[in-house]
Amino acid sequence: MSGTQEAGKQVVPLSEALEKLARLEQENKLAEADDLANRMLAAMPEHPHILHLAGIVAYRNGRTGQAIERMEKAEAIAPDVALYPRNMCEVYRGAGRLDDALRAGKRAVELAPNDSRAYFNLALIHYERLELDESVRVSEQAIALDPNYAEAHFERAEALLLAGKMQEGWESYEWRFKLKQAEGMLPKTDKPQWDGKPLAPGKLLIIGDQGFGDCIQFGRLIPWAALLCPQPVLACSGELTPILRQIPGIGKIVTRWEDTGDYEAYIPLSGLPRLAGIGTDNVPPSGYLKPAPELVREWAEKLDRLVPKGKNRIALVWAGRPTHKNDKKRTLKLAQFAPLFAREDIAIITVQKGDSIAQVGGYYGRAALVNLGPEIGDFLDTMAILQSVNRLVTIDTSVAHVAGASGVPSSLVLPFAPDWRWLLNREDSPWYPSIRIFRQQRPYDWSGVIERVAAAL
Repeated sequence: MSGTQEAGKQVVPLSEALEKLARLEQENKLAEADDLANRMLAAMPEHPHILHLAGIVAYRNGRTGQAIERMEKAEAIAPDVALYPRNMCEVYRGAGRLDDALRAGKRAVELAPNDSRAYFNLALIHYERLELDESVRVSEQAIALDPNYAEAHFERAEALLLAGKMQEGWESYEWRFKLKQAEGMLPKTDKPQWDGKPLAPGKLLIIGDQGFGDCIQFGRLIPWAALLCPQPVLACSGELTPILRQIPGIGKIVTRWEDTGDYEAYIPLSGLPRLAGIGTDNVPPSGYLKPAPELVREWAEKLDRLVPKGKNRIALVWAGRPTHKNDKKRTLKLAQFAPLFAREDIAIITVQKGDSIAQVGGYYGRAALVNLGPEIGDFLDTMAILQSVNRLVTIDTSVAHVAGASGVPSSLVLPFAPDWRWLLNREDSPWYPSIRIFRQQRPYDWSGVIERVAAAL
């Protein structure tokens, strides 16, 4: 069967079948890709490129162990094909096998020293290992080969920002809008990006780009922009409108591009720190979000009815949005917070949203548990609830920003290589003084983290 692959009664050239398999994977037709990969493997189980592509399909379908087995076999059969360790670098990263990922990444650049993607994948591994100088250096090697490689510029930015090199990091951070996933974040316009110079009232458009947490974090800089450009227009998602409208200086808030009006320049909200020259030592203070008094009263009365008297109230968020690029690193299972549940002196108040709420059905612990997730309508509800608890315990998600921006005492659990904003080797945050940080000691290993959170309550 050399050089052909059967598809029903039709005999298809192998090259055509391989192209189809790669195309199905790239088009996210993963069930079809899986079926074709399995048929090709049955016919040619020792073909390295079939094994490699079948491994990628298995990885995309969540079968990481099978993916690694197939891809390692492909590399063993064809050890000089640079593509194989280059892609295995990313699969090992997803499996948390960072030593293997580093080996694969170094092998890829050794085999293909002119492949910018190989350097980029290696830079990601250095970031995960907190080898930030190396991550920057290798990102710059990718950029030298491809000066317009937006992902490499952005990886360089994140490594610089995490290391606290803010001014240099902000410049590279500007490349984020050239990333594929950034399409549609900015308006289609011939107006310039704001350069920090004064404009007439209502002529600056500020865009709530990035995620909810980013918008909350950078919202503190809107009053600074309003000093130079009074009454700026803020474009953001409807979910953020109720809380961001609290920030002084905003002219109007819109949720559709067609309502922005006749602005003269625009600026992404996440671009304000660069213009304002923000570093770790001059972050504007938090406390700029305030809960609605009537909602605080309403939720306080409800919690007084639901929570046993005399218990310390601990709000809890354990899972993030599954579509977030780093959700696998940051999200836990409810059961992993067992050290909290063993405490009879506390009551757990879940403020978790989304499908992960279902995990409450399997809760077992000494601590009383009150599940408010299904009743929470928006960020205003969350902020009001947090006024009636002693502390929030949370992963790195938007609720952490809501709590930090409104001054709620919080314990934040972070992966070994966190998002850049949380910096390194510190328990505090210049962005949110009310937050105490608890970090993984080893990559992808939560052991000991929740125990330390529970002991510190």
